Amino acid sequence: MKLKVIIHEAEEGGYWAEVPAIPGCATQGNSFEELLHNIYEAVEACLSVDIEHVDILGKHKIMEIAV
Repeated sequence: MKLKVIIHEAEEGGYWAEVPAIPGCATQGNSFEELLHNIYEAVEACLSVDIEHVDILGKHKIMEIAV
């Protein structure tokens, strides 16, 4: 999967980034290298969903897919 990331220079220094395809997925870093590392962590966290406490009733199923 490829995602576009918008990278901004922060007014106070460093950078911040947002992933438009994943609403609410944003991160920051003091350096560009730190930002790149944080982007991968942010995307992984935004796409992770804890379904441990989801009640599945009747004919519903949980399926995991790779994208």
